[in-house]
Amino acid sequence: MASPLRRRTFTVQEANAALPLVRAIVRDLVEAARDVRERRERLSYLIGGRSRNRHDPYREELAQIEEELEKDSRQLQEYVEELRQLGVEPKSATEGLVDFPAILEGRPVCLCWQLGEPEVLYWHDSEAGFAGRQPLTAESIPTDSSTSSTERPGLP
Repeated sequence: MASPLRRRTFTVQEANAALPLVRAIVRDLVEAARDVRERRERLSYLIGGRSRNRHDPYREELAQIEEELEKDSRQLQEYVEELRQLGVEPKSATEGLVDFPAILEGRPVCLCWQLGEPEVLYWHDSEAGFAGRQPLTAESIPTDSSTSSTERPGLP
């Protein structure tokens, strides 16, 4: 029986080394997520109270907009999957927030980064989330990393 793949963990140095690629993906994710959200709100407003019958002069245009939104939603999911394949966990598409799994003093934690921050500067307990963010200090910097049995492209 094959053993389950271990989740990749990062040191601060490894997380920061991955940031150029992660930052590019997250930037695209945030932009696309905000655009999709705004267009969905506008579409909902346009459709609200409207009878959707075949005589509606805007029926085809609205159907095309819905198709485009579906395509863009699939693109969002691809960005999320790309981050996960790198070992990074996206937490907020609209805020550009991601976690890098790490080990601190033998327990699982997350190195926390948000779009706009120059490097990974925070960490939190795995269960605490963004509200539990604490600044990285010399004492809190995770030093142990392990990689799953599959190589992750683009990472050291």
